[in-house]
Amino acid sequence: MRLWTAVVLGVFSLPVFGQVQIEEPWIRATTPGAKVAAGYMTIRNKSAQPERLVGGSSPVAARVETHIHIKEGDVVRMREVKGYDIPANGVFELKPGGAHLMLVDVKRPLKEGDKVPLVLKFEKSGEVKVDFEVRPLVSAHKEHSH
Repeated sequence: MRLWTAVVLGVFSLPVFGQVQIEEPWIRATTPGAKVAAGYMTIRNKSAQPERLVGGSSPVAARVETHIHIKEGDVVRMREVKGYDIPANGVFELKPGGAHLMLVDVKRPLKEGDKVPLVLKFEKSGEVKVDFEVRPLVSAHKEHSH
């Protein structure tokens, strides 16, 4: 009976996977010699529990950091943060001029059309592998660039 109870409790205490959905992951192309690149996406949390993106990694960069833009007077600055909170049954958007992933010490130029593999690390959902599409350096919308 104890074994059965342990098995049942173990099954019901496993983390829920597949509750995080990544939509439209993309990275802005880089110029030759650039050491950083910015990544964007929409994170959809299908769980009834809040989630948190705490970091990531990629073979094309030494590290992947979570950043935000903060306006201080007339100056907009980037600041690293410890992660992003994704509300229960909610959405968090990483977009130009706001929250974004910063790929630091990029090992090669990222060209339009490339696919860049990233592993996103979530507190509850664990690691999620995502291929980011490299889009043009300057878009038709003239979005803010780094």
